Amino acid sequence: MKNALILLIISFAIYSCNSDDMNKIETPKAKIIAEKLITHNDTRIDNYFWMRLSDDQKNAATPDAQTQDVLDYLNAENDYLTTVMKHTEPMQGILYKEIIKRIKQDDASVPVKDNGYIYYERYEKGQDYALYCRKKDEAESQEDIVLNGPEMGKDEAYFSLGGMSVSIDNQLLVYGVDLVSRREYTLYVKDLSTGKLLADKIENTTGGATWANDNKTLFYTKKDPQTLREYQIYKHILGTEQSEDQLVFEEKDETFSCFVYKTKSKEYLMIGSTQTLSTEYRFLDANNPTGEWTILQPREENHEYSVDHYGDNFYIKTNLAAKNFRLMKTPVTASIKENWKEVIPHRADVMLMGIEIFKNYLVLSERKDGLRNLRIIKWEDWSEHYIEFNDPAYAAYIDANPEFDTDTLRYSYTSLTTPNTVYDYDMNTKEKEQLKQEEVMDSNFSPDNYTSERLYATARDGVKVPISLVYKKGVKRDANTPLLLYAYGSYGYSIDPGFSSVRLSLLDRGFVFAIAHIRGGQEMGRDWYENGKLLKKKNTFYDFIDCGKYLIENNYTSAEHLYAMGGSAGGLLMGAIINMEPNLWNGVVAGVPFVDVVSTMLDETIPLTTFEFDEWGNPKEKKYYDYIKSYSPYDNIEKKDYPNLLITTGYWDSQVQYWEPAKWIAKLRAKKTDDNMLIMLCDMEVGHGGASGRFKRYKRVALEYSFMLNLEGISLSND
Repeated sequence: MKNALILLIISFAIYSCNSDDMNKIETPKAKIIAEKLITHNDTRIDNYFWMRLSDDQKNAATPDAQTQDVLDYLNAENDYLTTVMKHTEPMQGILYKEIIKRIKQDDASVPVKDNGYIYYERYEKGQDYALYCRKKDEAESQEDIVLNGPEMGKDEAYFSLGGMSVSIDNQLLVYGVDLVSRREYTLYVKDLSTGKLLADKIENTTGGATWANDNKTLFYTKKDPQTLREYQIYKHILGTEQSEDQLVFEEKDETFSCFVYKTKSKEYLMIGSTQTLSTEYRFLDANNPTGEWTILQPREENHEYSVDHYGDNFYIKTNLAAKNFRLMKTPVTASIKENWKEVIPHRADVMLMGIEIFKNYLVLSERKDGLRNLRIIKWEDWSEHYIEFNDPAYAAYIDANPEFDTDTLRYSYTSLTTPNTVYDYDMNTKEKEQLKQEEVMDSNFSPDNYTSERLYATARDGVKVPISLVYKKGVKRDANTPLLLYAYGSYGYSIDPGFSSVRLSLLDRGFVFAIAHIRGGQEMGRDWYENGKLLKKKNTFYDFIDCGKYLIENNYTSAEHLYAMGGSAGGLLMGAIINMEPNLWNGVVAGVPFVDVVSTMLDETIPLTTFEFDEWGNPKEKKYYDYIKSYSPYDNIEKKDYPNLLITTGYWDSQVQYWEPAKWIAKLRAKKTDDNMLIMLCDMEVGHGGASGRFKRYKRVALEYSFMLNLEGISLSND
C-alpha cells in the first residue's frame, strides 16, 4: 500500500511537471482565411476551409503554396503531439511490446474446404503479412503458397490485399492490391499451376472480381475516380487489355453504389445496387457470361432485399411489409415480388440478420434483445432448434461455409471474456467441435479472471439502452475507477460484445471497458436504427451521454475518470458529446472523426456523400440543413472548457478526409478556454483503416492507451 502511494505521488508529480511543460510548448497556429459559406440564406464563416486539397494537389510531385501550407500545418500538429507525449514514449513502447507479445506469432486460420481444396492463411514469426495457402483435400497433400504476403509487402509503406477468388477449375487466382490506402485496388491474375502472373492488369477497382464458370471471364467493379463511388461493372476476358473491357452495368443514380458476386450454388452471377434504404439485383447464368442480365425485382423506395439461390428458387431476405425483415422465396423464372412466398415471417421482437443455405438445412442469424442467435431449420420436416450460448453478453456469427452438401455448420463465438472461438456444429446430432480458439500468449491470462455484465441505462426519453461491460475481478468499482465507454451508433451497424486481447492492457491496470449499444445501430431491431438517424440523429448522442451518466450514478466511475472513444461516425459521436456535455469526460479519443458534417454533405464531389443522404439527410433541403447544423461538431464549437482530446487521422483517408479533423482541431484551439491536452496524429502514409500489416497498427493503440493512462497517473514498468 505504501509503495502504491509513493508511485501515485511520483506519477502525479510527473504529470504535473509535464502539464506545466505542455503549457510552455508553442501550440500549432493555423492561419485564418475567412471563407463565407451561404446556404438557405444562412451564413457560416469557415476560417480553415483552405485546408482542403484535391487529389491532384496531394499527388503532385512538387507541392504548390497551398499544399505546402497544409503539409506544414499537419506536420506541426504531429511535432506538437510528439513533444507533448514525449514523456509517455517509454509507456508506449511497453504497451506496444505487451500487446504484440500476446499475439501468437506463428498462427494460422482454420482451414476451409471449397471445391476440392483446403484454403487457409498463416503467419510466420515476426511477419506483418500472411501467407495465403491451399492444399488438395486429400491425404498427404502438399502446401501451395498462392500469395506470399511478406514478400509482396516488404518494401511498401502501405500494403493491402483485396478479395481473392479462384476460378472454378482451380487454376487461376484473381486478387487486388492497394499501395496507397485509398481503397483503390489494381487487379492481378495468377496462374496457380505455374506461379506466374498473367499479363492482365485492371486498375481502379474495389479489390475483388467474380469468375464466370468458363474460367476466362471476370466481372469487376470500377470506382468513380473523384468520388470513389462503386458505379460500373465491367466484363474482362483474359488475355485482353483493360481498354477492351465491356461495360455491362452502370449505376447512374449517384445515391447508389454497385457490386458483383456469385451465389453459393455457383449457378448465378449477381449484380447488386444499393443505397441506405433501397436495393436492386440483376442475375445471369454463370455458365453464360455473354448473356443478358435480368432484373430480379426493380428498386423501390424504402425496399431493401438480399438474394441467395437454392434449387429452382431464389431466397430473399426483405423488409417488404416487414421492418425487422422476413424470408421469402420465388421461382428463378418468376422473380418479381408478386410471386414471392413467405418462408420465415416477420417478428416484431426478432430481427432477421442473415441466412446460410445448405442442402438439408437452413440456418438463420437472428438478433433478439440485442444479442445474436443461430437458428437451425431442417428442410425435410421444418423441425428447428437454437444453438445455446451462456454468457450475459456475447457475439455469435455464421463463419465461412462455402460447401453446400454438408450437415456441418461453421460458426464463431466470442464474448467480452471469451477469445474468439471457431466451431464445427453437426446440425443432425447437435454436437459441436472446437476447432480453434484465439490464443492469448500470456501465461497469466484466463477468462476466469474477468467479469462481464449486461446493464440497461434509461435514456432521457425513457428508452432502455443496453450497456455491455467487462473488468478484471477484484477491481473496485467506485468514483475513482477509470472507465472507457465506446460506441459507434450509425448506419445500423451494431457493436457486438467481443473479446480483445489488446484491451487487456487497460483491464489489467484497473480500467472498466464498456460498450454503449446506442440508437443508430441495430442491436435492438430496425426501430433502433431508424430512431438514431436523419431528424432523430441526436438520440445517438443523448443515449451515449445518458449511458455515461448512468455509469456515474451507479458508482462505476466519475466524470474525473470517465473516458470516451469512437471512430469515423463514432468520431462524429465524440465531437457531438464534447460540445453537448464537455464536463462529463476526463478524456476523449476520436479516430478519423466525421466532424464537418454540413460542409461534407453539401459537397457531392466528396467520396460517400451522395449515397449517405438517407443516413444524415440532404442539407440542400432546409429542414436537414438546420438539423445537421444544430449538432455538427465543427459548427458548434464554442468558447468553453473542453476535455482532454486525442484525435487521429490519415492523410490518404478516402472516407473521412484528413481536413475534417485538421480543421476541427484548429478551431478547437482557437475557441477552447481550458488548459487540457489537445493533440492530433495525422499519419501521412495511411487512410481510413490505419496502418497495414499485423503489428504496426498497434502503435496507434499504444498512443491512445498512453493518453488515457497518463491522464490517470498510472505508471508502467518493464516487469
